[in-house]
Amino acid sequence: MSANRYAIVVFWSEEDAVWVADVPDLKSCSAFGDSPQEALAEVQVAMDAWLAAARDAGLAIPKPHYQPHTEAAE
Repeated sequence: MSANRYAIVVFWSEEDAVWVADVPDLKSCSAFGDSPQEALAEVQVAMDAWLAAARDAGLAIPKPHYQPHTEAAE
């Protein structure tokens, strides 16, 4: 399964003063950076590590299912 199929949410954390990239389908898989692009690049590394660790441990790999709610243009 390709890590690039998972939704990634990128947001500014006022509390931490950094950009955060989170993968809702992968528990506790997130990363941060000084820019949205840096956070995205870091979370892609984190996803690869998360998936490899799960495979090595024989754990089930969750299927991508999170999709942000979007409203249709009217």
